[in-house]
Amino acid sequence: MSSQPKSSSGGWKAAIFIICLEVAERFSYYGVSGNLINYFTNVLGQPTAVAAKNVNIWIGVSAIFPFLGALVADSYMGRCKTIFISSIVYLIGLVALTITVSAVPSHVREAFFFLSLYIMSVGEGGHKPCVQTFAADQFDEEVAEEKAAKSSFFNWWYLGIVCGATTALLVVIYVQDYVGWDIGYGMLAGAVALALGVFFIGSKTGTYRQQAPSGSPFTRVAQVFVAAARKRHLLVRVDDDDHFGGGIFCYDDGTRSGIKGMDKLVGARVRALARTPQYRFLDKAMIIDSIDASSKMRNPWRLCSINQVEEVKLLVRLIPIWASCSIFAMVIAQLGTYFTKQGSTMIHSFGPKFHIAPASFQVFTGLAILISITLYERVATPILRNITGQASGITMLQRIGIGLFLSSVTMVVSGLVETRRIETARENGLMDMPKATVPVKIWWLLPQYMLCGVCDVFTIVGMQELFYDQIPKEMRSMGAAAYISVVGFGNFMSSVVITAVQRISAKCGDEWLVDNLNRAHLHYFYWILAGLSAANFCVYLFVSRSFIYKKFECYDHLGNEKEMDKQVHPEEEA
Repeated sequence: MSSQPKSSSGGWKAAIFIICLEVAERFSYYGVSGNLINYFTNVLGQPTAVAAKNVNIWIGVSAIFPFLGALVADSYMGRCKTIFISSIVYLIGLVALTITVSAVPSHVREAFFFLSLYIMSVGEGGHKPCVQTFAADQFDEEVAEEKAAKSSFFNWWYLGIVCGATTALLVVIYVQDYVGWDIGYGMLAGAVALALGVFFIGSKTGTYRQQAPSGSPFTRVAQVFVAAARKRHLLVRVDDDDHFGGGIFCYDDGTRSGIKGMDKLVGARVRALARTPQYRFLDKAMIIDSIDASSKMRNPWRLCSINQVEEVKLLVRLIPIWASCSIFAMVIAQLGTYFTKQGSTMIHSFGPKFHIAPASFQVFTGLAILISITLYERVATPILRNITGQASGITMLQRIGIGLFLSSVTMVVSGLVETRRIETARENGLMDMPKATVPVKIWWLLPQYMLCGVCDVFTIVGMQELFYDQIPKEMRSMGAAAYISVVGFGNFMSSVVITAVQRISAKCGDEWLVDNLNRAHLHYFYWILAGLSAANFCVYLFVSRSFIYKKFECYDHLGNEKEMDKQVHPEEEA
């Protein structure tokens, strides 16, 4: 792989190669996940609740593996090489899936099918945390024009991958249901193979701007906690300056004092993370005590720099945000499970010949995303920019919060629609006829699908930008893995809630989530998710109020502090 681009200009030119690969990956992923519950129930014969849990677990595992992929990329291989190798593994999984549904005997098909799925998960683990971060890295933050372009990049990036996902939901799922599973999966494998070739061409032509791996990020994090724990008994007063009260100083690695590398040059200017008042217990890691002062060599497990401590604070500040977004993913998990099963019981034909596959109805979620992103970028942001004075219109935390609120509304709407479907089934005497079509148009599901898309535009895109912007530069793949893992954790939680609902309702004598959806009380399950989402939104409001955006202090070659860097988000409350 080439390590240096031939030109440092034109971030979009380099990013387009990477976007092609991501669009193909999303195309293939949704071509599998979007109709997976129907393959489990209709082909493998699994009960609906079991199939829903299997879908959630697979999606969850696929979203947890990125932590391992991010660690490998940031510490050892670099993002470009990790993307390439993991995409090959992902392609192998797709090819194996295609062979499994077409040539493997039925008595062992289920085992081979799951093996193929989890090979895809391994490939997803390396691809997903690196690809968006690698694309964003193509925009030079030191060039004003490219820095401004990066702000819009996250919106348009998400728009691109939604196009890929929407095409899969509209075309591939129809092929799977009405032509053949082998043809449908073969289309997915072919798209990834083609895009992988495009990505390889970009690497061979030296198009990409790359960042070398910087060693294990966990080591730098662990050093701060260990050093702070060793000095936990020190009682000192922390001043606003870069030293502690009582004449006790803290360690600076040279960034602020102007003694590092190029910073010696006259006119050079460097940026360092500004000191923040949160998590003061970590500040003890940078105190120079008597042991440190008498040592000839700095022990990194006893003494850490100001910048290193502030980097760890960035990570700690993101943990409550991460936790308070997990319930949101439980709502989105219903798209590929119970929303799809709802649609399969309803009228989904248009005229005597045309039928829309129930799983393909997710295309309207993609359509809502396309419309919402365009309106948000072209209409809402300019208006909000004039009102708030912020380049992005609203803060990243405010954007996430809007999506979390709407997720609760989504489940309320879903519960009302399901109540209407059950009432219609009862009126027509279909309660004990699970395979009969309930005379309700599938269009009744349109509001909940569209609301999920609007939620994504606010919460998912907001999380993407937050976990890229607020993470230390060397750990941005880990930041991407963190927001992806929210989806994984939410799917695991969905599986746990399904199991809990099954057990509790069974003990009460009326099991909710049975295979016969007309008797399943699915609307009760939706009410539970609505309540959890509302409670989660309240928790999010509480934790987001204490969040402090990162900011930089600028220093000249002599270590004199300059004006605060205004190109990053100012310290403020959400």
